[in-house]
Amino acid sequence: MHRETLIAAVNAGAEQLKSFFNQKFTISHKEGVNNLVTEADFASDKAIRSIIKNDFPDDGIVSEESREKEAGSEYKWIIDPIDGTVNFANGIPLCCVSIGLEYNGSMLMGAVYNPLMEEFYFAEKGKGATLNGNKIFVSSKTRLITSCLVTGFPYTYLEQEYGPIEVFSKLIRRGIPVRRLGSAAMDLCWVAAGRFDGFYEHELHAWDSAAGFLIVEEAGGKVTNLAGDPYSPYQPGIVATNGKIHNELINVIAGGNVQELL
Repeated sequence: MHRETLIAAVNAGAEQLKSFFNQKFTISHKEGVNNLVTEADFASDKAIRSIIKNDFPDDGIVSEESREKEAGSEYKWIIDPIDGTVNFANGIPLCCVSIGLEYNGSMLMGAVYNPLMEEFYFAEKGKGATLNGNKIFVSSKTRLITSCLVTGFPYTYLEQEYGPIEVFSKLIRRGIPVRRLGSAAMDLCWVAAGRFDGFYEHELHAWDSAAGFLIVEEAGGKVTNLAGDPYSPYQPGIVATNGKIHNELINVIAGGNVQELL
């Protein structure tokens, strides 16, 4: 039953995303001048939460836009009603709805839907990952220097020794392609689908990665924090790869150098 509700909720949010896309809507700002929230985000959030509350009124909910936190259940829904809001607000179709379902502190299911590209990603713990119903798997690249990566940057620059710009610079100086889609949920799904070999980001929230990290793992990939330790969506940093380049990427993030080809 939770599976059907998850799919219905993601579809409901996606309907709102699609109906507002390239239309007129209000835009406001959160912390940071370019950290946007739109009328569509709130409409998507409302549609999603309405379905969840109707089916499971006692389940916990954590949503980016409502910031509502409810307790009293073993189940918790972690919602990003539109991931990639800046893209959405600028008419760039790299945005999606992302919902993860947690059971007793462990991610049970995740769904990410970009209706503008008609791509619906889904995973259930122990049952693999799919794109539009078809099984997906991570890539088979074995070396970082021949990989295609994706990352994201925070709206407030992080002053730290090996921060986002420092890691990015080290990679691109070696000619490694590093893309920036503007949606962490899509970054993770594209790693799961084998389009990217790895993704890293220094500053995320639970709703950015809750669904996507499970989708990567169920597609055969590896997800850790920036230090290579077990991942939790409630901590900021993430590294998600095909597993084969993971240690190399972790080493570079920690200040090491890109290894030469043998």
